[in-house]
Amino acid sequence: MNIYFCGSIRGGRQDVAVYQKIVQKLQKYGKVLTEHVSHSDLSDKGENTVMEGDKAIHDRDMKWLNMSDVIVAEVTQPSLGVGYELGQAIAMKKRIFCLFRPSSGRTLSAMIRGAHDEDLFWVRDYSEEAVEEVLEEYFNKLNKS
Repeated sequence: MNIYFCGSIRGGRQDVAVYQKIVQKLQKYGKVLTEHVSHSDLSDKGENTVMEGDKAIHDRDMKWLNMSDVIVAEVTQPSLGVGYELGQAIAMKKRIFCLFRPSSGRTLSAMIRGAHDEDLFWVRDYSEEAVEEVLEEYFNKLNKS
C-alpha cells in the first residue's frame, strides 16, 4: 500500500515530533511516499536538496499523490500546501484520513471538518498519546472494506 503523508512544512514545523510518530506507525501499513515530511532537519524553508525548485517539488508530490492508495494528513498546523494536497486528493477520489489535535487550542477549518463523509474522507480528533491507536483503528477499518 502506498501512503501519502501530509504535514506542514513552510506553514511551520512545530509538530515535527508528532509527524515522526505518525510516519513510524504508517510504515507498518505500507510505503510512506512522503516520509521526508517527518524529518527534523527539514526546516520551514522547505527542501534545499531539490535544485529544480518549487515546480519540481509540486510535480513530484502530485506524482506521489497519484500513486497513493490512502492519504493521511496531520492538519493541526494550518498549511496552504496540505490544504492544496487534500483538495487534489478529493478530486482524485482518494481515501483521506485527517488527524487534528484539539489540545492545540486551534479550531479546524470548516472546509476540512465539514468534508467528513464516512466513505472517502475521515476527520478524527486525537491526542498525541493516542495517535498510534487512532491510526491502527483507521487502518483496521480500511483493511476490512
